[in-house]
Amino acid sequence: MAKLTMNHGSGGEIMQDFISKHVTAHFPKMDFQVPLDALDDSAVIDDIVFTSDGHTVKPLFFPGGDIGCLSVAGTVNDISVMGAQPLALSCALILEAGLEMDIVDRVMDSMGKTCRACGVPVATGDTKVVDAGAVDQMFMVTSAVGKRSPYMDHNIEVAQQYRKVDSRWATDSNVRPGDAIIVSGTVGDHGVALLSFREGYGFESEIQSDVAPLNGLIAEGLKTGGIVTMKDPTRGGLANTLNEWCSKSNIGMEINEKDIPLRDGVVSACEMLGIDPLSIGNEGKVVIACVPEMAEEVLKTLRSHPLGKNAAIIGHAVESKVPRVVMRTEIGGKRILEPPSGDRVPRIC
Repeated sequence: MAKLTMNHGSGGEIMQDFISKHVTAHFPKMDFQVPLDALDDSAVIDDIVFTSDGHTVKPLFFPGGDIGCLSVAGTVNDISVMGAQPLALSCALILEAGLEMDIVDRVMDSMGKTCRACGVPVATGDTKVVDAGAVDQMFMVTSAVGKRSPYMDHNIEVAQQYRKVDSRWATDSNVRPGDAIIVSGTVGDHGVALLSFREGYGFESEIQSDVAPLNGLIAEGLKTGGIVTMKDPTRGGLANTLNEWCSKSNIGMEINEKDIPLRDGVVSACEMLGIDPLSIGNEGKVVIACVPEMAEEVLKTLRSHPLGKNAAIIGHAVESKVPRVVMRTEIGGKRILEPPSGDRVPRIC
């Protein structure tokens, strides 16, 4: 009998296949604006944007963050990348008996500070305590609701000046040939920082997690206009995000390796560990597709924000009979950027 493995929750192709065959297949189909089976970062029902996110990160505290700020940022970002304004969060805690109260207070304090910083409060929640050993210290489930961003209509109107846009929301299926692909900053920071700290490799002295709520940065991008699709490249990293877009939008992509922003420490760590930084999860970055005519303006806007100062245009969508990502390497060759089947760095969110 088939059994679950860690890769079934890692964000790659194995998880996508598992969710489609063993989870969403059992639920009734609903006529929502953005339904469950679209597998976007949030659903949209009658212009209400809704998402839910589980957090099992290990350890609870890591260089640059902790499960508290991570839970707020990840959920706020899932709402924001749809082109929505997050309004409120819920928080469900599952706590292990014997957990020190100081740990609970530290996590909740971090969560509260992050809520205040991004302007999205916790409105409701639940708390359960289970037997020692039933969970690993603390698991957390956060959900959020949002409404259409006040800047989204303007953003779409700008894009419509250059080409037809088929959705009112920034869904994964909106990318078209010619669209510019932008990443808001260096990739791989979160996964490498957490892995190094957890396993004691020593890279954490120079690499910090990028965990951050991006609703402010994304709002500035929408004010500029021309954005058609957004996604935060969490589990599976940039490689997974780009391949999802290709598959759902039925396009190809040409990406320039030299243009992808990467910290030297992340590159060195990944070379030593034999992992691809483009397949490692991030918690404070957004990938954007926008009409090419607005790409430089959007890039300028992102770079003027503290969370987007390292933003870069990394390539373009192209027509392709096979939905795939082709990356031009730094030495001038080409290779297929495959979607990860699983994640080399489990439990990073």
